Amino acid sequence: MTVRTVFAVAALTLQEAARRRVLRSLAILTVVLLSLSAWGFARLDAEFGGLTSGEAKVAGSTVLNLVMFGLSLIAALGTAFLAGPTVAGEIESGIALSVLARPIRRSAVLVGKWLGLVVFGSGFVCVAGLAQFLIVRTTVGYWPPHPATGLTLLAAQTTVLLTLGLLLSTAISPMASGIVAVGLFGATWIAGVVGSVGDALGNHSVAQVGTVSRMLLPTDGLWRGAMNSFQDPTLLLQVGSGIEESPFLSMAPLAGTYLVWTGVWIALVLGLTAFAFQRRDL
Repeated sequence: MTVRTVFAVAALTLQEAARRRVLRSLAILTVVLLSLSAWGFARLDAEFGGLTSGEAKVAGSTVLNLVMFGLSLIAALGTAFLAGPTVAGEIESGIALSVLARPIRRSAVLVGKWLGLVVFGSGFVCVAGLAQFLIVRTTVGYWPPHPATGLTLLAAQTTVLLTLGLLLSTAISPMASGIVAVGLFGATWIAGVVGSVGDALGNHSVAQVGTVSRMLLPTDGLWRGAMNSFQDPTLLLQVGSGIEESPFLSMAPLAGTYLVWTGVWIALVLGLTAFAFQRRDL
């Protein structure tokens, strides 16, 4: 595997992603969400103009997490349906056969495509997230305490999902791989909510549902770490004695061991993808 080949394939993957209809759909969904959030935050400021600076921070922090979840969902949809055609679509169309007929390793092509999708997904998260932060800052005067950390975790979440999408695309059709990847993303989030309910009720067995799901697919764990980075610490102090977790509230930052596990998970799944792609008939 040569570095030059990897970067060349990554650049071609970025160009191809920019031409796909999925990108236009992503752009439209993002503009709609940002526009609705700008209107909502403006109305929040107009209706509750008498809020103190502390109350405005709490309100802005709470609603920001809700909007950022919407952005993470859009990123999940986009990357999942971009990852599918990257392998399965090119195999079905015969493009992969013409490319791999040359003295190029399949692993180099796969890693290049993965890298291109990672850059695309991370760039989308950062640009859309910064736009949302500016909207919140302009309307209610709130700026998240750790924006870079939160956006990095959302980019990692996107990387996890597109890596899963690539693995699925080596076995099933492009459309099916996207649907399954997004379905697993949603199922993991729901399992996390169920686990939070178990924590609140003191039911250890139910709480384990969320813990196990976050280990099998780290998307929900990364999302909760991102939420913690976007939240105002005042909000955590106000609710800390009454609730442990909620779908849009995270009480503690991610542990370093979980971040290490996420990196190991990505490496393992990417390696499995390379193995499956190497054995697949073109």
